[in-house]
Amino acid sequence: MKLSRRQFTAALGVSAVATAAAPLGADDSKPAPLRVIAYNIYKATGWPKQRSLAKRAVEEKQMAERLAMELALHEPDIINFSESPSEAMTKAVAERLGMHHVRFPSGGHWPGTLLSRYEMTDSENTPLGGERPKDLFTRHWGRATVHVAGRDPLIVHSAHLYPTPDPTVRLKEVRAMIKAMKPDLDAGRSMLLIGDLNHGPDSEEYQLWMDAGWVDTFAQVGEGEGPTIPADTPKHRIDYVLATGPIAQRTSESRPLFEGAFRLNIQDEKSFALSDHLPQLAVFQ
Repeated sequence: MKLSRRQFTAALGVSAVATAAAPLGADDSKPAPLRVIAYNIYKATGWPKQRSLAKRAVEEKQMAERLAMELALHEPDIINFSESPSEAMTKAVAERLGMHHVRFPSGGHWPGTLLSRYEMTDSENTPLGGERPKDLFTRHWGRATVHVAGRDPLIVHSAHLYPTPDPTVRLKEVRAMIKAMKPDLDAGRSMLLIGDLNHGPDSEEYQLWMDAGWVDTFAQVGEGEGPTIPADTPKHRIDYVLATGPIAQRTSESRPLFEGAFRLNIQDEKSFALSDHLPQLAVFQ
């Protein structure tokens, strides 16, 4: 039985297998839009994590449910988490959303997670074809193939790059990633690169992505400056959904989700947001 998007939101507890077997979309001849979210979730501690209500939400083990419920309002098909908490918690989020789950271990303490309503195969952590250099990808970088109903297989890269103002390490990461991606880029395959890339759109790193053939979905169809951090008064755009191949020609929407529980209410000193980052949403027709 096909589930409508309204039914999906109401059925957060459905299993990942059942959901993948009955993907959303009322018209079999025309696949539903693909909705993708990149989100640095700040280890699911709430932000600012020192606030009493954030501490209480963590202590009462509410954060997985809070994350799942807020994300479900935007009907996502694919989600990336940077700065993931325990695998048990991200699996709990996946279960509530009816999604498959892949974890990408970190070279440090910031693992990544990829969630998909559709089956994922061929997942690989730090897909360099060899051992990870000790100074690179200390946050995370992983790759998986997502088998979206009614479409060709989609290659998704989930990444969280080095965060310092000095771009030296980050530039090495970007160049290594582009080199590893080159066969797929040259073949014109549909790919997404989603996550906290820790650089702005005016940086050398950003230009390397563009020169390699990636398309910034926000620059393509978004409005305004599109900052994604911090979640109270956003100033910097460092979270992205990049696309290449045929899917890059189908972008219909891209925006940071400065709303709901993703946003910190600066007029309420007791409030907290789910993270210090805002999620970046992109929609592909």
